[in-house]
Amino acid sequence: MYKSSRYIYNPHSQDPFKLSRSKIDLFMQCQTCFYLDRKYGIGRPSMPGFNLNSAVDFLLKREFDLLRADGKPHELMKKYKIDVLPYKHENLDIWRENFKGASYLFEQANFLVTGAIDDIWQNLQGELMIVDYKSTSTQHEISLDDQYKQGYKKQMEVYQWIFRGMGFKVSRTGYFVYANAGRDRDKFDGKLEFALSIIPYQGDDSWIEPTLLAIKKLLDSEQVPQESGNCEYCAYRQKIEDTGKQHRLFD
Repeated sequence: MYKSSRYIYNPHSQDPFKLSRSKIDLFMQCQTCFYLDRKYGIGRPSMPGFNLNSAVDFLLKREFDLLRADGKPHELMKKYKIDVLPYKHENLDIWRENFKGASYLFEQANFLVTGAIDDIWQNLQGELMIVDYKSTSTQHEISLDDQYKQGYKKQMEVYQWIFRGMGFKVSRTGYFVYANAGRDRDKFDGKLEFALSIIPYQGDDSWIEPTLLAIKKLLDSEQVPQESGNCEYCAYRQKIEDTGKQHRLFD
């Protein structure tokens, strides 16, 4: 998938280069894929949208927004004995919007780092607490220990870092609100029943600025980074290239 030129990094431009939280995640997954994406506009094949997850996110936001307007806590907060309230701010809808979100200019690399949050709570000390909604369906205990969930932690830490950069007092504690669709009903009846839970997480954003400087160094280079060997997209590209050479597909 090709991107328009406005997404391509130009080392000679004085304008800040917009770098989303998801692209930082891509860099950490595979520097080769990241380089091709941001330097040449050659992205990985896109994935279909997860409409059910989006619907759960939308309804959770609506539910917390009703309480936000009244200045009241959610029953889930009371259940987990979390003394917070949904945070009110005039820019909350912008911070939530994909392709806009919250942003902070990291001047050392001239990167405008962006990310769209799900929600923000505020504790009695006036600290903001970043909240991320997640949807799943499992009969196992939900935790953050799975390998693929390590990206969730990085995601939250980027959001915390952005809001600190914007001048807000941000707690290290963030929360994942999980909506778990049950499978123990006798029949579907056209509906899913979700159990809600909260998992706290202590973020550490010390890795972010060194990572951004490493991204800057990579993008300023004219050398495509060597493939790591554990990226399925790179393996697919290599297989296509090798097959093409073997069978002269591209002569």
